[in-house]
Amino acid sequence: MLSGWDQEVHNLKTNIMTSIKSYRDLLVWQKAIQISVEVYKITKMFPSEELFGLTNQIRRASNSISLNIAEGYGRHTTKSYVNYLVTSRATLYEVESGMFLAKELELTTESAIQKLKVLLEEESKMLASLIKSLTNKIH
Repeated sequence: MLSGWDQEVHNLKTNIMTSIKSYRDLLVWQKAIQISVEVYKITKMFPSEELFGLTNQIRRASNSISLNIAEGYGRHTTKSYVNYLVTSRATLYEVESGMFLAKELELTTESAIQKLKVLLEEESKMLASLIKSLTNKIH
């Protein structure tokens, strides 16, 4: 039996255009939404003086992950879609780095960001697999 993200990759490789009717059907997009929700929960606890600083930056970055997946899905070429997925992965690293900084600044704790860390790791693997799969279709 395949894990969640392995199953997603398998499904994408075999049924990319037949079973996926919308970006909303993609587990990679659904997990990106979960990441944003988790980021909002965590940053809600940040001090108010960070509202226009790190809080805003991390929230915008977390939102960009799913937004880029959706926008790329709507593009006319696979190559363009891959570019948006690469941007999503880079933005995921921005969220991860921002959370690391928040922990170092003692705006949050390791235990508070544990669930987010798991989601980010899973999303990173899913994006890498999807990028690889689609890149192989191009070449």
